[in-house]
This record gives sequence, structure tokens and C-alpha cells, in this order.
Amino acid sequence: MLEEKAHEAARAGYIAVDRRAPVSEAGKGLMRKAFPDHWSFLLGELALYSLVVLVLTGTYLTLFFDPGMETEPYRGSYGPLQGVLVSDAYESTLHISFDVRGGLLIRQMHHWAALIFVAALGVHMLRIFFTGAFRRPREINWMVGVTLFLLALLEGFAGYSLPDDLLSGTGLRTANTIVTSIPVVGTYLNFFLWGGAFPGESILPRLYIVHVLLVPGLLIALVLVHLLLVVYLKHTQWSVPGRTNRNVVGQPMFPHFIAKSTGLSLIVAGVSAWLGAVAQINPVWNYGPYRTDHVSTDSQPDWYVGFLEGAMRLMPPWENEVAGHTIMWNVFVPAVVLPGLLFSVLYMYPYFEKWVTGDLMEHHLCDRPRDRPTRTGLGVGAVVFYAVLLLAGGNDVVALIFRVPVEALTWILRVAVIAGPVIAFMITKRICLALQAHERELMEEGEETGRVRQSVYGGISEVHQPLDAERRYRALVRDVPEPLAPPDGRAARRARLRSLLSRWYYRDRVEMPATAEQRVQITEKMNDPVVGAEEK
Repeated sequence: MLEEKAHEAARAGYIAVDRRAPVSEAGKGLMRKAFPDHWSFLLGELALYSLVVLVLTGTYLTLFFDPGMETEPYRGSYGPLQGVLVSDAYESTLHISFDVRGGLLIRQMHHWAALIFVAALGVHMLRIFFTGAFRRPREINWMVGVTLFLLALLEGFAGYSLPDDLLSGTGLRTANTIVTSIPVVGTYLNFFLWGGAFPGESILPRLYIVHVLLVPGLLIALVLVHLLLVVYLKHTQWSVPGRTNRNVVGQPMFPHFIAKSTGLSLIVAGVSAWLGAVAQINPVWNYGPYRTDHVSTDSQPDWYVGFLEGAMRLMPPWENEVAGHTIMWNVFVPAVVLPGLLFSVLYMYPYFEKWVTGDLMEHHLCDRPRDRPTRTGLGVGAVVFYAVLLLAGGNDVVALIFRVPVEALTWILRVAVIAGPVIAFMITKRICLALQAHERELMEEGEETGRVRQSVYGGISEVHQPLDAERRYRALVRDVPEPLAPPDGRAARRARLRSLLSRWYYRDRVEMPATAEQRVQITEKMNDPVVGAEEK
């Protein structure tokens, strides 16, 4: 009877909600949606579930944290700091760590989940970039993803600064210097944000509001927009038999995707809990409270903003006096101009590539990185550029460990930050072309079997077997644009630049052996789905 009553109550509740909202229609469409089955598409879900862990653990920490900056002697349970002047923010962090039941575990889970979130976002964006999944019609979703990554960096910095320990205070001192370096308005922004001269009285309460209210609200809103666009535009897919530019193949939401996604969410929560329990991170009691006349040894920011630290350490000490204002190029260029340029390039790259290609069709098949050697080389060059800056952010530690002069290491890294990306681009492009040439050879000669054959005349030859259908399909069904034709001498400068860039992007290529009939079939599989829909 109880089970029957429960079923009846659930049915009545569902009917009541369905009459007032399109639950059945939305559920039917969602249940029939095809979800990707390749592991690389789970990177976005990894970021999503780490965000869920962040929200849950952050909500718990909010109940006990006080962002105040007023100081008083410490009277908590951590003996070595007894009687030391500490701020309310630092005292509440110690209280969470030592006196709140499960506080240290939740705090460390929160920190580890933040690192997983930013890392998953970064790797997910790399997957999108290298496979060309940012192309039409997904340019807006790419821009939403870049904004999410930018907000994640801001959220991580705000959370990193809240404990008011010596390490986070050093980071805030650096942030204060960056803000002050902005010409003309820097001093006004500094006094507005910090509530006076550094260290001010308002920065931590304001960062607290940004960290727990403003940025999380924007993150959740943009995640919902991102997911809605993914559902509406459908996912991209790899080029394998049965998948074309006009269909979407995948697993249904129930039971396949729900089971897999639920398992992944539990794994993310479990790994975060395990790391929080056994891997100590950010032990603020070892650093001590922040004092403006102290700097912690080996102070390094979290890895996702470490490139800014490295850029400032590599920049020469250039300053100028202009109309009574000191322009600190050594801070303004690496910490304000450089990240502004980097994110501007990220935002505009889909439109830049579309302009260079002259391609206006929709793309639902993923590119293999080897088939777009120039784009892949640019991506690897950007990764090397970031890695060199990140290494430079700890040049003092590296110099101490390897016993080399800091000045010599700094000059080596200054050369590497310019030459490294160029060399990485050239090597990556050659590797991509070599992989294409190897694939062509396999298609022409077949795959080696490891066996040899001797003819009746004594001649010895290798035995090859034809490439399997799936690998042949992946090699043939690919989207590699032709370079734009060179314009005549009377063409505008913009047209000549576009043609030059197009040839630089797509001139180097390896054509695959295909018959005329195969080329017709490939064209059919790669056709624009919008054109096909209009014809129907």
C-alpha cells in the first residue's frame, strides 16, 4: 500500500508540474539526445563535476570564514602562534583547519578541486582548439569557454588571497603593484580597491564577495549557457565509418550516458576527497600571518597564474617618466598588456581562421591535429610559451636546486621564451606532415606484417596487408582547405595579406591516394549540412 501511494503521489506531482512547464517535451528531447562516446569529450564533464565539488565545499567553508582585516592576538588551539597578532581572516582559516569538525579536509578538498577545475578547463580548451571544434556554428560557445577560463583564473586568485597568510599576502602585494602600474588611473584604482594605501582595509572583504557571490554566479550562468548551446548545436565527432558532417552518432542519455556521467562525478568527488585527506596543500599555519615587511621564502603563485609571475621576472627593468607619471613597463607590459593580448587572440582566433580560410560552412567532424599542421604548430608553440613563463616564475628555486646563477638562468629563459615557441612550431609542423606522409605510404603499400616471402628465383620481399577500413576512412575523410588563389596586382592590401596567410596555413600538405569515385564520396560526407537541409 505504501509503495502504491508513493507511485500515485509521484505521478500526481509529475502531472501537476508538466501542466505548468514543458517537462515531458524537454525530457523527451533530452532522453533522445546523442552523447559522444570518446574519452576526450569527458574533459568538459570533469570540469563541471569539479565545479560542483567546489560549490558544495565552498558553501560549507563560508559558514565559518570571516574576511575581516582587523588584527588581534591569536588565542586558538594552534600553539606556535599563540599571542601573535593575526587578522580575522587568518584566525578564521586556522579555526576551520584545527577546530571545525572536518574543516581541514573540506578546505583542502576545495583547494584541490579548484586546481582540477582550472586544469580540466585548460585541457578541454586545448582539445577544442586542436580538433577545430571552435568553427562554425560553435564560435559563440568557444567565446563562452574562454570567458569561463578567465573567470576561473579570477576566482582562483580571489580564493588564494583570502586566508591572509604570508604567501597570499605576497600575492596581493604583487597584484597591488600590477594595478598601480596602469598609467594615469593605476593609483586611483589602487586606492579604490584596497581602501587606502597597501595593505588597505577593504581588499579581503571585497575579494570575499567576488569569490563567493559574483564570480560563482557568473560561472554557473555561463556553464548553463554553454550546456544549452552544446545540446542545441550537438557535439562534434571523429571521422569514422557511419559518421559524416550531416549526422550525429552517439550514446543515448539513458542508461548509457547517465551511468557513465554519474560514475565520473563520483570519481571526481572521491579523488578530491582522497587528495584532501592525504596530500597537504596550502598549510597557512607554516607561513604565518601576513606582514608588510616580511616575504615568504620561495613564494610562488598557483600554477594557473604562474605565467604572469614568470613574465614579470623575465621583463627587463624598464621605466619612463611621462608628464610627471612613472610608467613601469617592467610590470605593465608582462602583467597587463600580455594577458590582454593572449585572451584577445583566444577570443578572436575562430574568426581569424575563418577569414584566412574563406570557409563559411558548418563543421561537425573533428579535425585530426596532423591534418592541420599550421594550427597544431601554433597551439604547441603557445603551450611552450606558457611553459617557459611558468618555469621563469620559479627561476630562483630552479637556480638554487641546480646551483646556477639566477642572472644566467634569467637570460637563458629570455631567449627561450622567444625562440622556444618558434622551434616548437617548426618541429610540430614537420611531425604532422611526416605523419601524413607515413599514412599515405601505408595506404599505398599496406601495413607491414613482419613476414617475408621468397620467390622461386630466390628474391625476398616483405608481405604487406591492406590498411583496415576504419584507418583508411579516417585518413581519407578529412577537411583540409585549399589555399586561396593569389590576387592580381591591383587587389587591395587586405586581400593580398589574406591570400598570403592562407598559403602559409595550407600550402604544406600531403595528398592522400583516392580514386575519383572515392573523392565524390568524401565530398558527400563532408558537405555542409545547412546546404543539404535547404535542398531538402
